[in-house]
Amino acid sequence: MQKSDRFIAGFTRCLFLGALLVFTSGFAQKKLTLTTNSPQAKEYFMQAIKSQESFGQDFSQLARKAVAADSNFAMAHMLVAASTPSAQRQKHIDKFTMLAKNASKGEQIYLEGMAYVYKNETDKALETFKQLSNMLPDERMVYMMLGQINRQKGNFTAAIAAFEAANKIDASLPRASTFIGDCYLLQDKYDKARVYYKQVVAKVDPDATPVGPFFGQIWADLYEGKPDNALKTLDDFMDRYNRNGAAQGFPPVWIWNHKARINLEFGRTEEALRCYEIGYKSVPPSQIDSTQKLLWLGRMHHGRARALAKMGKHDEAWQVAEQVKKMIEDGGEQGKQYVPAYHYLAGYIKLEKGDYPAAIEHLKQTDLNDPFHKLLLARASLKAGDKAQAVKLCEEVVKTTTNNIERALSYPEAKKILAANASN
Repeated sequence: MQKSDRFIAGFTRCLFLGALLVFTSGFAQKKLTLTTNSPQAKEYFMQAIKSQESFGQDFSQLARKAVAADSNFAMAHMLVAASTPSAQRQKHIDKFTMLAKNASKGEQIYLEGMAYVYKNETDKALETFKQLSNMLPDERMVYMMLGQINRQKGNFTAAIAAFEAANKIDASLPRASTFIGDCYLLQDKYDKARVYYKQVVAKVDPDATPVGPFFGQIWADLYEGKPDNALKTLDDFMDRYNRNGAAQGFPPVWIWNHKARINLEFGRTEEALRCYEIGYKSVPPSQIDSTQKLLWLGRMHHGRARALAKMGKHDEAWQVAEQVKKMIEDGGEQGKQYVPAYHYLAGYIKLEKGDYPAAIEHLKQTDLNDPFHKLLLARASLKAGDKAQAVKLCEEVVKTTTNNIERALSYPEAKKILAANASN
């Protein structure tokens, strides 16, 4: 080869390598740069994300392993916050907020958006993640947050578009498709929602227990007034849950409580009582701590009292309610968080008894972020002649965007109340 040929070949290789470096740098900038010196922490972080997006049971454990591997890894602390109950979450939010200043620009914006999410400043959160999606168009995590915020705000078309964008990046992770189903569910498009939920269930392991797609189908059936279909799906889920080692030691009491709740609100009081009692029997021999066991005992009494009230056994129900009240009072400072739950129970019993002023007094002291509590107050207000208050509460119920049993049991009746009072 002539010297000139060698020069041209060498120059061409340099151009190629330079172009490759520019390409890979640009590609890297389209996704989050994770700021950690620990390869192990990064690996745990990625595993945690995959677990979360695949309905894995080890999400929380993996997030904490990432923090243990690098205590200065801001994004790992963000995952720990996401896996922590809201009452204990603030210290983790403070931690990732403090560490964000040392993170990459993309991480800083992502963490700023998450801080807005936890403060319920959804408009700011939405703008932050929109900005980040333009900056990092290949980052799936960003689209997942964009979708969730839009869904919460009722922007379902935008939410679906964001989840579909996440699926274009990686369609093997089923959580986005579940959330698309949720968006259709919240638009009363139940058959379309079921298509997505069933696709997700078909993708996962036969022993996996993905709550979202199973319970999405259950909510769809409840919205359509089909409790038997809902209960069948719930039984299918419980079979999987029991085969799967009851989710690493947590008893199936919460599933039995859902069965009880559905039966109760559809007037099947004897079956509701049976389900509450059977469910609680799984608690004493379980591995959960004594505080949790006491909490589930209280929930069993709470459900039992509501069932008795539905049966017309108001005095017996009130005796159980007094027992629940004493359990809360005996809990001291820790028990105060359950005071609204007592008022929910007391209001429920008074409403069933026909004492509407007393029911209203109690129900005003419940958790009125809960659509079912709002529905009970609307029922009592309507019975007491305050139609305007009942309509206002029902309008708030139908605007809620959280897919859970509270909405599934309250939304259909709230719509009926609004329709019945639309022209009156």
